[in-house]
Amino acid sequence: MHLPREYVAYMAKQLLKRLTASGYIQYEQPAYVTEVVTQVMLDELTIEDRIDEEVREILEEHGSEMKAMGASYEEMFKKVKKQLVRDRKVIL
Repeated sequence: MHLPREYVAYMAKQLLKRLTASGYIQYEQPAYVTEVVTQVMLDELTIEDRIDEEVREILEEHGSEMKAMGASYEEMFKKVKKQLVRDRKVIL
């Protein structure tokens, strides 16, 4: 993720402000709701980072097999990542 947490919190506040002004939502605990929305946004923004880390771990476990087969790390990274994204039905 390339956005600072503070900026994500700012975006969450602005989102809630606009949704409230438009009459789409109402809430009584602004600090709590802002924190929850910020956390959800952070989770969504870090999905690709977590998948990349998992791919690295998988490839590290199978490094010797890849060398024996002559497979390229970059090519295998793309394939494993594509498979994980498809299995988890994630949109990147």
